[in-house]
Amino acid sequence: MTELTLTVGAAANGGSCVARHDGRVVFVRYALPGETVRVNVFDERGSYWHAEVVEVVEPSDDRVASLCPIAGVDGAGCCDLAFAEPEAARRLKGSVVANQLARLGGFTWRDEQRDEPPAAEPVGAGDVLGWRTRVRLDTTADGRAGLHRYHSADLVTDLACGQLPAELTDGLAEMRWTPGAHVHAVLDSDGRRHIVQSGPKATVRKGGRTSGPKNPTRVIEGDYEAVQRVGQRRWMLPVTAFWQAHRDAAALYSGLVAGWSGLRPGMTAWDLYGGAGVFAAALADRSGPTAACSHRSGPTAACSPSTPHAGRPVRRAARWPTCPGSRSSPTRFDAPCPSSRGVPTSRCSTRRAPAPAAM
Repeated sequence: MTELTLTVGAAANGGSCVARHDGRVVFVRYALPGETVRVNVFDERGSYWHAEVVEVVEPSDDRVASLCPIAGVDGAGCCDLAFAEPEAARRLKGSVVANQLARLGGFTWRDEQRDEPPAAEPVGAGDVLGWRTRVRLDTTADGRAGLHRYHSADLVTDLACGQLPAELTDGLAEMRWTPGAHVHAVLDSDGRRHIVQSGPKATVRKGGRTSGPKNPTRVIEGDYEAVQRVGQRRWMLPVTAFWQAHRDAAALYSGLVAGWSGLRPGMTAWDLYGGAGVFAAALADRSGPTAACSHRSGPTAACSPSTPHAGRPVRRAARWPTCPGSRSSPTRFDAPCPSSRGVPTSRCSTRRAPAPAAM
């Protein structure tokens, strides 16, 4: 393992900072801009390397004791910037977004008063700790639940992550689970905890036959479906389905999308990655017909037009079959359908329909 002493520069995506060694880019985890650090290189990929800090030689004024007791080089891969003062961490996140907008989109985003990228704004009350309402844990060979180390199959079975409130994880570390299974824990909008174990997936025997259910699920606590609310609307979603992890994120994003859309009554809106339909519901309040399209049927079916979109013309389209046509109004098109096995293509037909007012 190569050991180097580096002075790191700007923040990069994923909690790293960028340094250079003999013309090669080195992405350094657990460092802050301007620090001089001693690092171990753990991944060498030709023109760039990945390294982790083993000693901070000259610390930044923004460095604090880690807010997450289990994150770090020898811990879990959670809470990337737990060692940065929260306001400094928000500035770093803002700079990363601004850099990507400039590099990929040619768009300049700066705070004109300070002549620097804007800091990311805190969500909701701005709580630094305990804001997460759901987590998926994996299990060890001896049945203990844990979080992954950074880019590793190894698990850390101490669940004291700074993002997780105690009421979400109480008792999970002491329980024994089916080896190889996933443990899904959710705090719903009513404050109730739900725990579901899923997997392990069925094993394939000779001849292509499988042994056991494809992906068995078992409710350990609470219910299989959890209530989630945004404003006056109510969703019932499987514990295993996707929902924003931050307690205030769904409401915040919903409001931002509706505000940025510039929709007026009579306009048509498309939510092309509909999921549970949070954005479609907000867009329907401001416009006319709204199409919510999803590549899978589970979370989509959990949010039917009769519940969150009551009284609003929202058309649901599971697996993309009847999404509205574009301005060019093709009669057939290929829509990528992401899955864990790659990106197969799902061919579907469309009918002519009004194009969206904005993208």
